[in-house]
Amino acid sequence: MNVVIIGGTGFLGYHAARELIRREHQITALGLPPLPEDEQYARQVRIVTLNIEKASDNELLEQFSGQDALVFAAGLDDRVTPRRPAYPAFYHVNVEVTSRILGLAKRAGIERAVVLGSYFAHFNRQWPEMKLAEKHPYIRSRVEQEKACFAMSGPGFEVMVLELPYIFGSMKGRKPLWVPLVKMVRSSGTVYFCAGGTNCVSVQSVAEAIAGAVEKGRGGEAYLVGDENLSWEQMFQGFARPLGKTIKFVTLPAYALSMVMFFMFVSRWLKGVESGLDPLSYVKVQTANTFFDPTPSRQALGYSRGGLEQAFEDTVEAC
Repeated sequence: MNVVIIGGTGFLGYHAARELIRREHQITALGLPPLPEDEQYARQVRIVTLNIEKASDNELLEQFSGQDALVFAAGLDDRVTPRRPAYPAFYHVNVEVTSRILGLAKRAGIERAVVLGSYFAHFNRQWPEMKLAEKHPYIRSRVEQEKACFAMSGPGFEVMVLELPYIFGSMKGRKPLWVPLVKMVRSSGTVYFCAGGTNCVSVQSVAEAIAGAVEKGRGGEAYLVGDENLSWEQMFQGFARPLGKTIKFVTLPAYALSMVMFFMFVSRWLKGVESGLDPLSYVKVQTANTFFDPTPSRQALGYSRGGLEQAFEDTVEAC
């Protein structure tokens, strides 16, 4: 198939493109600099430097012409702290821009679209009592993104969403988002962190899941993609092993984390910015176990598991 990847110069788009190329698909990558520092990638992928928000409909339709499938890997993630209130910024990128791209893709004759979302949308459904979408602008935008995607999905244009957890791996020339946590492990034999844990997955498994969705995913489906459920202590030990270290993990009480989050909230409030994850409410999420069974999505999409150790090594090396 001919596949166009929105965000094809970024971390997830780059790895998705490599996996799709391995499966003999033809790739067009739309994205912004910096470009991947990979000569083979540059030879195998048609790279178009383009700001999708500023591009006209005709410019995008030209790029979408002749494509069979689209991957949207250009969402606004929870690390961004827009001007207060934060929700309009998250809504704009994760809902409005996504909807515009999908609408143009459908007009251009593209028949399949895979949107990369967040596992927080799953936990919003799983834990209704926590009111995650109500309290966190980022999570609300991901929930609304899924609704918009599924509203556009139908015969002749199948749209599906991959709900992604914590992802590990590397990309040449880029610093992983995990640098601060790896720095904690490098600098001390003791790590102070909270209780809880999360599902973790290698970027290679995510790339395989994206390719599987492109090839055989079903429109209107949200696929919860992941691998191992790890406590925060296990995750930090994953960073420590490539360094030849064994860390002492000290679990902070929830009230201590609440104090840190309170000062973070006040600091951002004074600066006029707002996090996509409300610090005060997020304590309950951070100290919970955001665990799940990835078996259904793995069976549906055919991605591999078990690459986390290598992914941790690659992450630490890149930091």
